[in-house]
Amino acid sequence: MSLSVAVAGASGYAGGELLRLLADHPEFAVTTVTAFSNVGQPLIAVQPHLRSLAHLKFVETSAETLASHDIVFLALPHGKSGEITATLDPGTLVIDCGADHRLTSETDWAEFYGGEYFGAWAYGLPELVLDGNGAQRDALVGARRIAVPGCNVTAITLGLAPGIRAGVIEADDIVAVLAVGTSGAGRTLAPDLLFSEQAGSARAYAVGGTHRHTPEIRQNLAAAGGVGVTVSFTPMLVPMSRGILATSTAKLAIGVSADDVRSAWEGAYAHEPFVHLLPDGQFPRSGDAVGSNAALIGLAVDRAAGRVITVTAIDNLVKGTAGAAIQSANIALGLPETLGLSTNGVAP
Repeated sequence: MSLSVAVAGASGYAGGELLRLLADHPEFAVTTVTAFSNVGQPLIAVQPHLRSLAHLKFVETSAETLASHDIVFLALPHGKSGEITATLDPGTLVIDCGADHRLTSETDWAEFYGGEYFGAWAYGLPELVLDGNGAQRDALVGARRIAVPGCNVTAITLGLAPGIRAGVIEADDIVAVLAVGTSGAGRTLAPDLLFSEQAGSARAYAVGGTHRHTPEIRQNLAAAGGVGVTVSFTPMLVPMSRGILATSTAKLAIGVSADDVRSAWEGAYAHEPFVHLLPDGQFPRSGDAVGSNAALIGLAVDRAAGRVITVTAIDNLVKGTAGAAIQSANIALGLPETLGLSTNGVAP
């Protein structure tokens, strides 16, 4: 018997990607889609690629319309999820793709987001390696409230956390520069996101430690065992619709060899279905992960600079959002973790 699913914020890019993946999930049945300004319209008027869900219409986003479902996925702006979820049945599995429940520090929330702090939920990054042993996956088993990570956070965390846990890199001087597709900015109409403004150009944004994902990256790397974590993180908007290519670097620990470095990542990800360490000397392109729930990682040691470099490719809408949400839901419900998800990308 299929589990009933509601998707709130289904008119946006993240909501649309959730629906695309859910439409082929063998255990989930989407019965409700909600929106704000699009209430009353057919789903395919806004998401015309979702033909198998053409029978659905947008309804109001409210606690009442989301009640009585087995699973609720939220793809809402920050500040909106927390207002709604407080009234939902504690037995309902709720997966928040927004920021409202990611941060464990109320101080960080106040500094980077502001407004009411709604508290932290189980963190939906199963492959996050934890200090000592184990991975975040264990905290998701049986959970009924799960917060999906930020897409940039996922790329940087997966790229660096194994080295932090193994002690082969230092945590106090991490630098990451990310090429990010424009869908990461959402579906809001804005002049600086027009095709004529983006095509043939790239620009940095949220420079100088101001991006809201910064404290979440620190939080994850501390959970992996990092002490005194500092992160200089600069995203670059580039003319592609999807994808993230994260180049992250950290200081090589004293006395550590290149073999030690590679062993740390191999040990962490050897049995992960969605995180793939590429052979020595190979590095992914952002397009290699498009459409898939895979994270592809290339690894190098710059001996002259005394730094380790990781290059991580993900699809920001899949592994960075919707795929992670469904993967986490599968774990929470005791289903096979890979159900409804693929490691195969789309090319060209």
